[in-house]
Amino acid sequence: MSTIQQHKNSLLRIGAIAKSTGIPVTTLRIWETRYSAFKPFKSSGNQRLYSENDVAKAMLLKHLSNNGHTISLIAALELDELRKLNNLMHETQKVERFTTQPISIAIVGMSMANRIESTQFIKNLTQNEIKVTDVLQDLEAASQHDFLSKPQVLIIKLNSLHSEAHREIVSLVRKHKFPQTIVTYNFAPDVIIQAMKMSGLIVRREPITNDELAELLQSVFFINHERAKEFGTSGAVISSRKYSDETLTRVSGISTNVLCECPRHVAELIYQLSSFEEYSLECLNKNTDDAHLHAFLHSISGSARTLFENALEKIAQHENINLND
Repeated sequence: MSTIQQHKNSLLRIGAIAKSTGIPVTTLRIWETRYSAFKPFKSSGNQRLYSENDVAKAMLLKHLSNNGHTISLIAALELDELRKLNNLMHETQKVERFTTQPISIAIVGMSMANRIESTQFIKNLTQNEIKVTDVLQDLEAASQHDFLSKPQVLIIKLNSLHSEAHREIVSLVRKHKFPQTIVTYNFAPDVIIQAMKMSGLIVRREPITNDELAELLQSVFFINHERAKEFGTSGAVISSRKYSDETLTRVSGISTNVLCECPRHVAELIYQLSSFEEYSLECLNKNTDDAHLHAFLHSISGSARTLFENALEKIAQHENINLND
């Protein structure tokens, strides 16, 4: 099978790139012919066709050149090199819009990466700046990637979900210990969706508007992660659940040497917060009109749940309680 046949569903004409990036076709042509920025495929009719990688590169070239980089010096750089240069530029610039450290994100799926790195999407972020550290073409590439930067959030875009994809995603999350994983999809049976949710994954069906995607992403951020550090939680991202319902039920029934009933109350609070956290996420998925409110509620409940999980750990250490399932 030819390269074009393998990628025919994702190849684009130059007009489509111009429309999605806001870069005139004439400029794209100059970057290609004069500076070798793109290496398009050729159809049987000798028509130039471009990939999602070319869209990503065009957006980065536009952003970097608008911030003082000379196009002739950066046009021939590989996509990964351009992304590193872009991240370095962000680190050296003062971002007055945000007062917190940027959230590091790894993305599987070029179309999702192009969307999240676009100016249109960034305008929807109100809580934290994001920093894209890794972009992978698909799950196979992600399974072989090292993720040396230890991103805090993993976002995966798939056309369809099935049991094998579920296993690959869970294996990837466990191997690299991503605090939060968001999966968007077009098609999936209910049994797979429920299984993925039980694995601690946030699952959302496409289509999703930029505003909805931004709310979904921001729903996994701590409301006040600087204050959260005082309670033993590092970073700005809410971790997925540590303890199952069975563990919390067992702990709530253990007699301890603590004079009050804190172990039972804390375990019950975690259970209730976890239930509300899941409920608010379901509301976020179903009711787009109130997306901002439900993203806030999900973040509030997740922040509180994480803090109480840390409290339960301290109680368990003091009372020699085994928290393992």
